[in-house]
Formats: sequence, structure tokens, C-alpha cells
Amino acid sequence: MSRVEMLRGAEPRKILETMVDGHVCAIMSYLSKRKWHVAKVQLVGLGANRLSVQIIKGAKPHPINIQVDQPIGISLKHEYGKFIFDTKVIDFEPSLEKTSGGTVVLMVPDRIETIQRRNYFRVSVPESLKVDVLLWHRSGSGNNSRAVPENYYRGKLINLSAGGAQIAIDAEQKPDFSKNQFVVLRFTPMPYETPLMFSAQVRNTLPTADDKNICLGLQIVGLEASVDGHEILQRLCNVVERYYQLNHSDVKQQDFQPAGS
Repeated sequence: MSRVEMLRGAEPRKILETMVDGHVCAIMSYLSKRKWHVAKVQLVGLGANRLSVQIIKGAKPHPINIQVDQPIGISLKHEYGKFIFDTKVIDFEPSLEKTSGGTVVLMVPDRIETIQRRNYFRVSVPESLKVDVLLWHRSGSGNNSRAVPENYYRGKLINLSAGGAQIAIDAEQKPDFSKNQFVVLRFTPMPYETPLMFSAQVRNTLPTADDKNICLGLQIVGLEASVDGHEILQRLCNVVERYYQLNHSDVKQQDFQPAGS
């Protein structure tokens, strides 16, 4: 069953009106110099075909290198899930707020996709599966290049959601990833399927209790900014659902195992 629902017609505008009235914050993702970047924004205005978002300055401000006509993606949380859409920049406006990095004017999207909140809960990889992951530092190719570079790390997928993943890498490989770096990962979620490949940002790096592995907490980025990204996100939602079902199936089988078997 599909976990991504598409809203068209008048519905996207009604949603945006609610979000603007509530001054809802969102994440804007975009490519700059062929690399993914993310910025926190607040929805502040809605016109006939204009959606204004104000850039929220972070603790460590960085330049927002975007241009008119550039495609961007927006994701924002809602009571029962997340809304995502892709659109493009049509203008820029100065901001009177000292805490703002300026205002970006976007074209109002003609469709918005919704993803159920349950797909953003982390689901452990079923014990019956071993999912190897190839992971490397991004090389400025966004999600467009499908080639695996010569230098990469090999890890194991621990858990997965539509918004992130946890990967364990053997400490002997001496992974040199740090918080907020962007990486690319590639893995085959189920046997005989085509691999999934996308960009993510490192949120944390922690050694396991025995110091044999380094666990990376990753936040997936860029999927809301393109049609291809939406297709990957749909696949991720389907994988999360299958992992959930397999985990519960395994538990039921264990419950029915005879004692001492």
C-alpha cells in the first residue's frame, strides 16, 4: 500500500494558508555548486502564485547560494505526518527581522505530497536480513551520479525510516565522518531489488560499547526537491513498511516456537 498521498487542486493552497497563518517552520533543501544544502525557513506569506519563506539564521550562519529559477524542495511537519513539495525560486526580498537571513519567494506548488508520521519512526532491519551499505563523502554530484567511487566505507544498516538511518561501520576502517557532513549511501533493502542511493547529513557519530563499530546517525536530504527524489522517498516508505511487517512476523513465529526448540 502506498504511504505517500498526493494533494492537488485547491488542497495545496489550503494547507499553505494554514501553515503561513501558524508561522510554521520548514526545511528547504537545494543544490548549490552541485552539492546539497539545507536551511531552516519559516513560511511568512502567500500570494496569488507566491509563497514567501524567511530564512532563519542558525548558530553558525552560512551563505544561502541560491538563484532565481533554481529548483528547491520543502518539507514540513504536520499533526499526522509530513508535507513535501518541490518548486522553484522566483524572487528575493529583504527582511526587516534581524534574526532572519532574508526572504526567498517561491512559486506556489500545484501539488503537495503527504507522508504518514509512522514512516518517520525508525524501524530495525529484520534479523533475517543483512543489509550492507556503501558510504562515501559526497563529491559534488548531488544524487545524479549513480557510480560508486573508488574510496568508500562498507557498513551495515541498523535501522531505517523515511527521514533517516543508522549505519554501523567497522572501526578498523577508521571512518572519518563528522557531524553535519554530507554523505552518499547506497544499499539494497531487500534481496534481488535494485539498490537505493541518496544523500544524507551526519547527525551524530558514536562508538558501540565494545568499540568495534562506529554508528552514524543520518538524516536524509534532498528527496523532496525533485520528481526522482519523490520516487526514492516512496520506495523508502515501502521498505519501512516491509521491515515493520517482517519484524512483527518474526515475533509471531518466535511466540509459536515450542519450548526447548
